[in-house]
Amino acid sequence: MSIFTPTNQIRLTNVAVVRMKKGGKRFEIACYKNKVMSWRSGAEKDLDEVLQTHTVFVNVSKGQVAKKDDLTKAFGTDDLTEICKQILAKGELQVSDRERQTQLETMFRDIATIVAEKCVNPETKRPYTVSLIERAMKDIHYSVKASKSTKQQALEVIRQLKETMEIQRAHMRLRLVLPAKEAKRLKEKLKPLLQVVESEDFDEELEMVCLVDPGCFREIDELIRCETKGRGSLEVLSLKDVEEGDEKL
Repeated sequence: MSIFTPTNQIRLTNVAVVRMKKGGKRFEIACYKNKVMSWRSGAEKDLDEVLQTHTVFVNVSKGQVAKKDDLTKAFGTDDLTEICKQILAKGELQVSDRERQTQLETMFRDIATIVAEKCVNPETKRPYTVSLIERAMKDIHYSVKASKSTKQQALEVIRQLKETMEIQRAHMRLRLVLPAKEAKRLKEKLKPLLQVVESEDFDEELEMVCLVDPGCFREIDELIRCETKGRGSLEVLSLKDVEEGDEKL
């Protein structure tokens, strides 16, 4: 006896479902477990490693595929790969309570690790331990958002922790080389962006070694490139300006 399977049904196993409501309708995509967060954090770049199929469903568990008209109406396109990317970016990952809790705990620790790697105590120039940052995050009742990347949330945590403790982004040490002709004028423009100038050497060109806040790096880079028309240069010597050892309470 043959069993009839409707053509608009697809059966999938070991699947992580990402769901999104749009235009009053529900849409789902089938992903491999553990790959959704890797995609959102930027660790995974290959869409085929994330999606089990480039199909958009109304209900993954029942294998019901979304109608083309509904997709076009909701997303303004019938390009399935593009729609899958939208759902992957903004949809809600469907997981069990236990899985969700484990995921949030892992993300909490990952965020604390990023903060500990990027920050120092401004008075001692020493890094904080991960466990101390975790305690500080609990003290401010920081709530992890599963849909946001750990890197984005780490920057948010740093902003919030500044209100309750002595913490700042570790400085970047840069070497700037400026052509003699533009050196004086450009140095004045760069001044507000530099935290500390460690050394200055003027021969045929001006060479400076300085410490900057990582948030100013792009602006400094663009300023040097535009003002010197590519004749100046910028080199990252180190990402951290820290003393050895960890900062403890």
